[in-house]
Amino acid sequence: MEKSNMMKLLALGAAATAAGVAAKTLYERTGKSKKAKRMDSKNNSVIPNGKAYFVGGGLGSLAGATYLIRDCKMPGNQITIFEGMPIFGGSNDGTGTPEKGFVCRGGRMLNEETYENFWELFRSIPSLSKPGRSVTEEILDFDHAHPTSAKARLIDKDGTILDVKSMGFNQKERMALLKLMNTPEEKLDDMTIEEWFADTPHFFTTNFWYMWQTTFAFQKWSSLFEFRRYMRRMILEFSRINTLEGVTRTPLNQYDSVIRPLETYLRKEGVIFAENCTVTDIDFAEGDEITAKVLHLTDHGVTRMLELEDDDICIMTNACMTDSATLGDLHTPAPAPDLRPISGELWSKVAVKKQGLGNPYPFFGDASETNWLSFTVTSKGNKLLKLIEDYSGNVPGSGALMTFKDSNWLMSIVVAAQPHFPNQPMDQTIFWGYGLYTDKIGDYIKKPMKDCTGEELLTELLCHLHMEERKDEIMADVVNVIPCMMPYVDAQFQPRKMVDRPEVVPAGSTNFAMISQFVEIPDDMVFTEEYSVRAARIAVYTLMGINKKICPVTPYVKDPKVLVKAVQTSYR
Repeated sequence: MEKSNMMKLLALGAAATAAGVAAKTLYERTGKSKKAKRMDSKNNSVIPNGKAYFVGGGLGSLAGATYLIRDCKMPGNQITIFEGMPIFGGSNDGTGTPEKGFVCRGGRMLNEETYENFWELFRSIPSLSKPGRSVTEEILDFDHAHPTSAKARLIDKDGTILDVKSMGFNQKERMALLKLMNTPEEKLDDMTIEEWFADTPHFFTTNFWYMWQTTFAFQKWSSLFEFRRYMRRMILEFSRINTLEGVTRTPLNQYDSVIRPLETYLRKEGVIFAENCTVTDIDFAEGDEITAKVLHLTDHGVTRMLELEDDDICIMTNACMTDSATLGDLHTPAPAPDLRPISGELWSKVAVKKQGLGNPYPFFGDASETNWLSFTVTSKGNKLLKLIEDYSGNVPGSGALMTFKDSNWLMSIVVAAQPHFPNQPMDQTIFWGYGLYTDKIGDYIKKPMKDCTGEELLTELLCHLHMEERKDEIMADVVNVIPCMMPYVDAQFQPRKMVDRPEVVPAGSTNFAMISQFVEIPDDMVFTEEYSVRAARIAVYTLMGINKKICPVTPYVKDPKVLVKAVQTSYR
């Protein structure tokens, strides 16, 4: 795709350029990481003397604070989490009222088999609604009682539900996939999915591509690194992508099911939550080592500095996929976003100060390639949900993703089990949808998706469902349709070099780590809850010198039974 010059820079041009130079030299230096051994690893009962500062209030930071308390015996009042927004949870969001409607910017898919550290962590967190049960038990109990088995995965322009048991591959495409699975990542720098399948363009018309693309939000121009990792890490899901039986659902939206119980636990432990407080820059000590010394803060509009002591640690969220998101409503499109992401700008500033802190430019350099738009529909009663249920054959919560494969916007919807919010009245229903091609003109609403009101988005959907004759009665029940434009939601999938993502604890660090979907964790896949939790665990255990095992990536890609089933699936 042609790059947009208007979106090339994150912050200062010189800073972005220098960040790229620093990234190229990441592995050229020698020396091993100097770990800050603040505890006797043979006696984890020792209470650390220093404090911990987390930059960003998403899942990774909340998980990191939990590991410090649970496994490092750090008192909660020695931990501070800075968040620029008035609410914590990062991209795990969900909010609203019965009067104005509800909104989820996105939905995080969980997976029982591959989220090893996520489930382990949440076994430590009490459920808010099930006394005596953990969050892990609550989620898995709910999911097992509400299994996913989609019956309407792909729908064509005529409204026909397609038979997608076959992946639709030809032999050349099967061989290309097999070759990719066995090609070392070191040979895939900056390559896109489209480049790998350049000789087999039919690949992008297969049932597999439409289902895999929309389930995980890949684009043709996405990183081949990430596509390969998904194919290897989610090899179990490959065999059931047509039904999405591997999707694990939470009882409510992810904010209420995941973030609220975690935040409640941390607040009870005394953790300091500093909302509306943005870390705008970080100063490091002179020398070759990476030692964070000063945090520059804008605290409720007031600038101040915080100096770190010798025993303190700093763990920074170096980027957030939902930065700069904007919301519209039934009669208003989501405003054009400000292309200055808070977390990405901070990463740009620190990357030029020390080698090994990565390069934000490939991820935040072109919002035209990294955006998509979601929408959340709130209605009185269940008329529309009942129509969708009768059409799809799935009751709410059992169908996962329905994709309109011929849609110019490549629109998909998900109908969750109801209610999806704790304050959602029994006589209201909600569902969520999204489109990947926001610049394209709609098939029925002749406007780019990004310029559409909530009413226009729902109208386009009803036309794809061939329910346009019911529009007036359906609209009469609508409370709100909230569009959400996210300019960087796909940024973690952008083509990159191996060195562009920093290690969680960069070589030479004494007290500094980075956690997000934009750090490097070998073999694991971004855009997941597991990635955030795993990064946090690596950061805490490394900086604190904890001699405790981190749950490894389960090697399903080496399991003969799994591989045989995958091969059989490719020939269906």
